[in-house]
Amino acid sequence: MSLFYINVGVKHFIDPDWFVKIMPPYIPFHYEAVYLSGFFEILFGIMLLFSKTRYLAAWGLILLLIAVYPANIYLAFNKVPQEAIGISAFAASWIRLPIQFIFISLAYWHIEIEETISNK
Repeated sequence: MSLFYINVGVKHFIDPDWFVKIMPPYIPFHYEAVYLSGFFEILFGIMLLFSKTRYLAAWGLILLLIAVYPANIYLAFNKVPQEAIGISAFAASWIRLPIQFIFISLAYWHIEIEETISNK
């Protein structure tokens, strides 16, 4: 999970246009938001590697995944961003949206593990 978030976070800096294409128009400062979310994905991904910071990283990832969910909703229900990044409406709505909940669950699983370890 750590390497996944670090990799995706780095992609925010290498190819920010890909992420800007799925940003809802009502959210201001598209590039700034992409860079900021990429920074936090890298930071939280690194923090997951260490038991001392894993708990905080997991909560940070949950909040980050919730914060970026509007972009996934926008992608799921709008043809323009779907065509811009080459994803089908089916994949955007029936695969990508539920996967976010799986990622949130995985982050929460890290919280549960850390709480179990700290209670021993």
